[in-house]
Amino acid sequence: MSGHKSIDHLKGVEHLKAIIRKAQKKDIQAIQHVAKESWHDTYKELIPEAIQDQFLEQAYSDEMMAKRIDHSLFLVAESDSDVIGYAAAFQKDGQADLSAIYLLPEAKSNGIGTQLLEGVLEALDGVKELYVEVEKGNTSGETFYAAKGFSLVDEYEDDLFGHALQTKKMVLVI
Repeated sequence: MSGHKSIDHLKGVEHLKAIIRKAQKKDIQAIQHVAKESWHDTYKELIPEAIQDQFLEQAYSDEMMAKRIDHSLFLVAESDSDVIGYAAAFQKDGQADLSAIYLLPEAKSNGIGTQLLEGVLEALDGVKELYVEVEKGNTSGETFYAAKGFSLVDEYEDDLFGHALQTKKMVLVI
């Protein structure tokens, strides 16, 4: 966590009002930090850490992050000038895929995931369906999306660098 301030002020706060804004290239390092912390917390029982790190190095490299910020919807949640979460989505032909909502572990259960989802929905134009993929066993993700009105449309096996994942595809009809 070198270079990152402690955000102990988030612990025990029931609902925190974060600033939701479009990500900028200056946010890349903070997004990478949130990605690593949230992936290691979320997937510790589901995906070996070495495979998580391999994915994170590829999907969250500086170059890939710059492209994602420039060419997709990428939002960050900020509290006291710290990036504490992010959401990413892309749209095509009246539907959109929510590729990520991740929060620092200590920022969970404060309403910030809901604020990020609302920000994504507000920013999408002309979208009738929003899809998300959730790994089976990611109970916090499954519970969150079901509570927001997403319903299960498919289950299948996916591959992440040779590691088999059981993936659930869910949709929110807008």
